[in-house]
Amino acid sequence: MRKPKFSSKYLIQHISNKLIPAVKEWEKTYQPPVIHLGRVLSVGDGIARVYGLRSVQAGELVCFDSGVKGMALNLQHDHVGVVIFGQDHAIHQGDLVYRTGQIVNVPIGPGNLGRVLDALGQPIDGKGPLTNVRSSLVEVKAPGIVARQSVREPLYTGLSREAPRYAVSRG
Repeated sequence: MRKPKFSSKYLIQHISNKLIPAVKEWEKTYQPPVIHLGRVLSVGDGIARVYGLRSVQAGELVCFDSGVKGMALNLQHDHVGVVIFGQDHAIHQGDLVYRTGQIVNVPIGPGNLGRVLDALGQPIDGKGPLTNVRSSLVEVKAPGIVARQSVREPLYTGLSREAPRYAVSRG
């Protein structure tokens, strides 16, 4: 049995007839990703001043070139103050900073008790992943004074001079 012979011109035309409509359809719905970038102006005391993140949200997680993460807090007209969650010696003037579009979340719950966690709530004690936790925003509104549970147990600070001035309680 003989195999039919196709010319390369025929194959190219056939493939083009299939691909071109598919590509045109894809182009109608494709949205290229938008990456918002900024540059570090200065770094010091765990804070980075970043220029160029104009649409960043307060409390948004940002990522530096070095992989260190931070949270945008101080939104100024010409720059953003970013709290650094990690070693600031890995961040230098001129480094790129990327928006993630996510507000900072951390794990909360009984599973955190007795664990050593980093600034983002990730375990660093080698005991495996956290269990019995749920995710919560870092910046949340505190409950009203009436809704709060009253605190009755004092907290002993060991500072005898300050005890009469300030009522410090556990809770």
